[in-house]
Amino acid sequence: MINLYNVTKVYTNGAKALNDISLTIQKGEFVFLVGPSGAGKTTLIKVIFREEIPTRGQVLFNGKNISRFKGREIPYLRRKIGMVFQDFRLLPQKSVYENVAFALEVTGASGKIIRSRVPEVLNQVGLADKSRMFPSQLSGGEQQRVCIARAIVNKPALLIADEPTGNLDPDTSWELMNLLSEINKNDTTIIMATHAREIVDSMKRRVIAMSDGRVSRDEESGVYSSEL
Repeated sequence: MINLYNVTKVYTNGAKALNDISLTIQKGEFVFLVGPSGAGKTTLIKVIFREEIPTRGQVLFNGKNISRFKGREIPYLRRKIGMVFQDFRLLPQKSVYENVAFALEVTGASGKIIRSRVPEVLNQVGLADKSRMFPSQLSGGEQQRVCIARAIVNKPALLIADEPTGNLDPDTSWELMNLLSEINKNDTTIIMATHAREIVDSMKRRVIAMSDGRVSRDEESGVYSSEL
């Protein structure tokens, strides 16, 4: 599904965020992306999401080199990728229902599809009874569930979660991870950048560790590692 070939990213200030990275992520995988701050995790996510373009190398999504996409092609790519952020990024003036519906509206989905799909995903994330509430009325864990609902409402092939448990307490974090695991069982590929050592060690999924812009370790059923 995702193939990176010798990907390097150098910013205009000379900082090398990615250094000759090559890796493959298969459809249906659940991958933890770990490493210290500044290791290159966020930049790697950005080149997959086509928010950044590599200085050198190729990034392929389903066989297409997304680095060469024209501006008009990028929105169609992003409909296939759901994003979940640490800081939620919900629209405060919109209700839970409206926040999720908005992700469909921007794609031009019909009212019929929106009325069908939004309640379906809110039920999936356990928020069917909170659809009329606003973000300020929700707990942090509930806000993150809204983010997940928004990310999966377009039925993306790939879900990228950037530190999704960073602002949550341990119990709520595990509830969120159980939800992500269920989504993954439906063949949605998940890439999750995290510093949550206990979660990574317990779940025993593929672990890609980064250091100084390089992949330092890539293990199936891996752990966070005391080296990081």
